Amino acid sequence: MADQASPATTAETAVSALDPEDAKIVTLARSARARTGAAQGAAVRDTDGRTYNACTVALPSLTLSALQAAVAAAVSAGAPGLEAAAVVGADTDPSDPGVTAVRDVTASATVLLAGPDASSVRRVDA
Repeated sequence: MADQASPATTAETAVSALDPEDAKIVTLARSARARTGAAQGAAVRDTDGRTYNACTVALPSLTLSALQAAVAAAVSAGAPGLEAAAVVGADTDPSDPGVTAVRDVTASATVLLAGPDASSVRRVDA
């Protein structure tokens, strides 16, 4: 299998400068991470405006990035599509397989990556 280049990201933007709905999912992702003590937290917003959050899953029999888990929660709840997604934590990476999962559901969805303090985000280009 050939290596694929990682998606590009934009320059960092302050969370306070985001659309309020995008800032909300960053806050939800941050709270999922803080509540569980996981490496990462993620949240997605579907096209009906519902939100789903999750954290990193690391079991002997199952490993999911936080974003993969949030996308799985949305899809299993019947989300018709995704508008936006956010990941908060150390080592957020545009090559996270969760970004691919978001694009599998809706290619044009906004994906935001934030460090542990979630004060600023980078947007992953589609």
